[in-house]
Amino acid sequence: MSSQISESDPEQLLHKLNIFKIHGKDKRGHKILRIIGKFFPARFLSVDVLNKYLDEYIFPRLGKKPFSVLYVHTGVQRSENFPGISALRSIYEAIPINVKDNLQAVYFMHPGLQARLFLATFGRLVFSGGLYGKLRYVNRVDYLWEHVRRNEIEIPDFVYDHDEDLEYRPMMDYGLESDHPRVYGAPALDSPSVSIYSMRCIS
Repeated sequence: MSSQISESDPEQLLHKLNIFKIHGKDKRGHKILRIIGKFFPARFLSVDVLNKYLDEYIFPRLGKKPFSVLYVHTGVQRSENFPGISALRSIYEAIPINVKDNLQAVYFMHPGLQARLFLATFGRLVFSGGLYGKLRYVNRVDYLWEHVRRNEIEIPDFVYDHDEDLEYRPMMDYGLESDHPRVYGAPALDSPSVSIYSMRCIS
């Protein structure tokens, strides 16, 4: 099977990249929706396509019970896989009200200084309905196990590698030292099209 994944089939693209996965539970017994930000194809994906995918494949599987989100921010670069403020707001506003009401917590893995500043500045404006108050920063994988059942959720290797880098170079936490991101094997993509990436509001 080819390692190339075409943006001409956006549903296949999202399935193959495995960005959204419902598995594991937190310490309160809630399902977890894991989101891997590093693999998010912001250059290739429109907001409408993403909303349709979530509505058809993700939200129905969450059911009508409380759930939590684990968002893995490790390796996210604004120039590559960050969708932008306008896109984030559009995506959030399209989430059904019952899904928003059932969301209990968002565990934000490896936030970094820029992400913290963004959320502190724009978080309450972009995410209405109390989502900002459900945000929980998780600076190291070991801290995640205070909230999530360790043996029930898969964490990619590059997250552990970044954790190790932070232990040896703690100034990366504060944006005082570059993280020099490593290259890992995310599936390759074809040529870009009109996308979420084009909607970025910050560079």
